[in-house]
Amino acid sequence: MAREAFYITTPIYYPNDRPHIGHAYTTVLADVLARWNRLLGKDVFFLTGTDEHGLKLQRTAEKHGVSPKEFVDKMSAIFKSYWEKLQISYNRFIRTTDPDHVETVKLALSKIYSKGLIYKGVYKGWYCTSCEKFYSEGEYIEKDGVKLCPLHLKPLEWVEEESYFLKLSEYEDTVVRALESGIVYPPQYAREVLGRIRKEGLRDVSITRPKERVYWGIEAPWDKSHTIYVWVDALLNYLTAIGYGRDEDRFKRYWSVVHHVIGKDILWFHTALWFAILAMLELPPPRRLLVHGFILCRGVKMSKTIGNIVSIDDLLETYGSSDAVRYLLARFSTFEKDMDYDPDLFRNAYNAELADTYGNLVRRVGVLVRRKLGGVLRRREVDEELARVADEVKHDTMKLMDRYRVSEALVRIFDLLREANAYLNRKEPWRAEDPEPILYNAMEAVRVATNMLAAFMPSTAARLADVYGFRLLGLEELVFGSWESYRVKEAPILFKKLRA
Repeated sequence: MAREAFYITTPIYYPNDRPHIGHAYTTVLADVLARWNRLLGKDVFFLTGTDEHGLKLQRTAEKHGVSPKEFVDKMSAIFKSYWEKLQISYNRFIRTTDPDHVETVKLALSKIYSKGLIYKGVYKGWYCTSCEKFYSEGEYIEKDGVKLCPLHLKPLEWVEEESYFLKLSEYEDTVVRALESGIVYPPQYAREVLGRIRKEGLRDVSITRPKERVYWGIEAPWDKSHTIYVWVDALLNYLTAIGYGRDEDRFKRYWSVVHHVIGKDILWFHTALWFAILAMLELPPPRRLLVHGFILCRGVKMSKTIGNIVSIDDLLETYGSSDAVRYLLARFSTFEKDMDYDPDLFRNAYNAELADTYGNLVRRVGVLVRRKLGGVLRRREVDEELARVADEVKHDTMKLMDRYRVSEALVRIFDLLREANAYLNRKEPWRAEDPEPILYNAMEAVRVATNMLAAFMPSTAARLADVYGFRLLGLEELVFGSWESYRVKEAPILFKKLRA
């Protein structure tokens, strides 16, 4: 019987600079969900990549004195290197310069054009190159008579040019129905888009740029003097990666279960624009659109202008390992509101949870097994109370992850680790005549918790499985009290405490 499929995507990122904590936050969340669904036995396809066309990258490359292709080749490699550091388990890293993606864009837009849903016109409006977005009156900020982008606080450019438009307005009812169907999580973001549509209506959107101004893009298949608007190009990557127009069976298998993970700053494009394009292509909307808030730094939104952006290198240096960084980003994640990166809060969680609760438990059990039992721990009678806690934690964690409550799931897993620490303190195996039953049950709690934590901290889980002599299992096979024997090679210190 074929395994259940699960398709998860991140946005594809502009490679105009190195990725930072914001990119890591989105990508780690998606990776945790991908790894968790693999633990559930699903056939997972995980997509990330880089969005490599458009005016912003064209100008950035020109500023560096290289061709756009040379620039994006270098930058996409840098993104890949950071995802390797953070152990991002993608199945494909897509680039919008990939030949199969160029063909997908041309195929999809030719189909939409043939339906009469694209027409020629003239666009006039205020444009932010950094966002690759036009802002209408009421959306931009005005200061000292200068119109500014609300996100980047940079002056907007007045653009007046020939363009091809997509008949978005004809799909307003379709988009509204999709938004009302529960696709968007949390639902507050669907209400936000619905409110805007009800206030403004769904307007036709410019989807090409004259090639004489924006040469770095995919040519419109019906008019080679125009290039495709970068957002339309980018959104179609989700179809390219699973074989749209090339492998119909594969495409149907994965598209039916697609989950997009995005930040709220690109919500409009992933709802109003994307849902309409899919309908034009006679495709259903995504199964789920998971939207998270911004990362704040002590209550202030991160931005280059303010200079408070946190680099991935700084995170890795501060917390010592990619697993610690992954854990902390997931631990303080939330889809309902913005996440506040407070270094003191992160350090305290690292010390209390990773170094003390988890690290000390692992170290205590390992040292005692080696000292008292020569490193060999056999299966013994199960402590019913600890087994009950383990079963409840596993059951609750699966329910929480099914509802995308990632942070709460981590807290619940650590409930088992806290209970195992308390169990050791009560039973005092270091005093017991026969410490093996106590240590077996404590080790089983470590194994069960570590197995679930493998989605969050894959290197730690793999290392512990190796040095303690157990195997990481799918969640269906994960049963407290079922492992036959352990051979403890060493009692590792998983996480060194950080000094204040």
